[in-house]
Amino acid sequence: MPIETTAAVAYPGARDFAWEPVVLDDPGPGEVLVRMVATGVCHTDLSVLAGRLPTPLPAVLGHEGAGVVERVGPAVTTCAIGDRVVLSFDSCGSCARCRTGRPTRCPHYFARNFAAARPDGTPLVHHRNGIAIGGRFFGQSSLAKHAIVSAHTVVPVNAGSDDELARYAPIGCGIQTGAGTVLNLLKPEPGQRLAVLGAGAVGLAAVMASRLSGVAEIHVVDKVPARSALAQELGATVLAESVDELRGLDYIIETTGVPTLLEAAVDAVGPGGVVAVIGAPAAGTRIDVDVNGLIDGRTLLGVTEGGSDRTTFIPALIALHRTGRLPIDRLMRFYPPEQLSRAVDDARSGITVKPVIRFEAS
Repeated sequence: MPIETTAAVAYPGARDFAWEPVVLDDPGPGEVLVRMVATGVCHTDLSVLAGRLPTPLPAVLGHEGAGVVERVGPAVTTCAIGDRVVLSFDSCGSCARCRTGRPTRCPHYFARNFAAARPDGTPLVHHRNGIAIGGRFFGQSSLAKHAIVSAHTVVPVNAGSDDELARYAPIGCGIQTGAGTVLNLLKPEPGQRLAVLGAGAVGLAAVMASRLSGVAEIHVVDKVPARSALAQELGATVLAESVDELRGLDYIIETTGVPTLLEAAVDAVGPGGVVAVIGAPAAGTRIDVDVNGLIDGRTLLGVTEGGSDRTTFIPALIALHRTGRLPIDRLMRFYPPEQLSRAVDDARSGITVKPVIRFEAS
């Protein structure tokens, strides 16, 4: 039986999302119906809205969802009705990489997350008049009161209430990306020196994770004074105004997607150092790198979702938060659905590091 709900639809050329009534299909094989409790607003959503990434519009976006399972489709065994869940990225679940805890390296990752359709190309979201809208963005399209999601995105978590669950929504993408880059991929050793370019949600998650790793120096570069101050409170040891101030570091984490900053990072990292590339500029963007500068062992490392095995890493991050070692609450501000446009503006301006849309139970 189809499900009527309300979703934030992104249209080509629009600056904001539009809340509209939509109709969802019943969950099919490997799909789950989730009542959304909260959804983070991520800059990837805004990049798609702006036409900088290849997801076809119109579509329902949102990929930092948390909610409660209301129905499960055939062959779903990883969650049950009533489970509180955090939603993360999608992958095929059957390739060798997915089966060995490396789903971010799934060869179907980009199609599964950016196509805004089922893997077979069929739509699952429609206007009331029957016209199809893109759905299952990152396997979820969670900027909606309800979503039909890929079972691979679903991570059951131990949350005592919807209010507690709402605080975990950004862990599904931004937080796990920043923290995972440090803890899963770079794995810095005590005494090493690290820099983070951009003090948004991803960058600040990387700062918090770096503090846990015991590195000697955590440099942060950001143009917004309030964000730089927050970075210092969360563990940054040096605030820099420019990448030009960085030299000889062991690791640089680039989160902004600004090509010139990535080029500068390659020059600033020391011999044998690693530049982790997280920020995503417009599709097709290229950078100018001196190849001879790589011969001494410098590495450009592309990062997706922090290299995380979401089913184990998301609960681990929640455990760190509960013990006070990952204070992600410092990044968040909650907005009701009718203030989505304000949340988007606050994300663009940097007023709010991580806006989170909080849905009330209907």
